[in-house]
Amino acid sequence: YPTDTLLPGMKLGWDRTKNLTKTLTSWASLNEPSSGSYVFEVENWTVSHGLIIYTGKPVFRTGHSYSNLVNITETEEEISHSLNITTNVSSISLLQLTSIGALRLMELIGGESYILFYFPDDNCDFYNKCGDNSYCNTSGNCVCIAGFQPGGQYAVGLTKSEQRCVRKSQLSCQEKEFKKIKNMKLPDTEYTIVDTNVG
Repeated sequence: YPTDTLLPGMKLGWDRTKNLTKTLTSWASLNEPSSGSYVFEVENWTVSHGLIIYTGKPVFRTGHSYSNLVNITETEEEISHSLNITTNVSSISLLQLTSIGALRLMELIGGESYILFYFPDDNCDFYNKCGDNSYCNTSGNCVCIAGFQPGGQYAVGLTKSEQRCVRKSQLSCQEKEFKKIKNMKLPDTEYTIVDTNVG
C-alpha cells in the first residue's frame, strides 16, 4: 500500500479480482507525514489516466507526457500504472505526490536526485479548465473550437464545466468533415464509449 511514493514494481490503480484500489496520498506538509488533502488515483474509465484529487474533487488530469513515463496495464483483472524495474543498481526512479499536490518523477543516482517529470506544468493542466467545446491555448486562455462561440445558458446537470461554448449555427448532417486540432489532451472518457480497436 503506497503512501505518497510509488517505487518500481509497485502498482497504482484498480485490482478488480480483489476489489482493491491503490492510490498515492500526499503528506499534510513538507515536515508532517500524516495524510494530506491530495490523492493521486488511476481512474477506471474506458481510457485510464491519473487524476490528482483535492478534498474529493479532481483538480488535475495527466496527459500524454505522463503516459510515456509509466507502464499502463488495462485488462479485465486490473487497471494499473507502474514504474519500470531497472537492472541498474546505481539508480532508482520514484513517483511522488508532494504535499502541495504536485506529481513528480525523480531519479536517484548515488546521493543526487534529478526531477524527470513535474506535474502540473502550467495552467492548462487544471482539470476541465476550459469546459466543453473549447481548449486552453499556450497563453493559458480558454478558446472556443472552430464553429463554436462563448455564450448560451449553463446546462445544469448535463455538463461538469462551468464555462460553455455553444454552436454558432445548427448542426448540419450534410457536412462530412472533422476539424483536426493538434497538440490536445484526449478528452475525459468518464461518460463516453471508446472503441480501442479503431486506429
